[in-house]
Amino acid sequence: MFTSLNAASAYSAARTAVAPGQPAPAVQALSNAADDFAAQMGKVDQVATGAMTGQVETHRLVQTIAEAEVALETVVAIRDKVVEAYQEILRMPV
Repeated sequence: MFTSLNAASAYSAARTAVAPGQPAPAVQALSNAADDFAAQMGKVDQVATGAMTGQVETHRLVQTIAEAEVALETVVAIRDKVVEAYQEILRMPV
């Protein structure tokens, strides 16, 4: 028999299971990667501005753009994998 006491006990147990806490290591790593990517894009902006004003050598600009291209390709690959995993979940039978 299902009583209000059983329901309250089940709710109390479930509430602590879904309470926010420390992020999972994978979530923290992904957050750090996103911060690194944003920093890399900011660096490209600074170097490009410096190159336009003559304060930065062209060689440094080319190097920074190449690094940004690698970072962007990495982010796109990760995004593709996440979308692929999400689509796979959607195809799962219920």
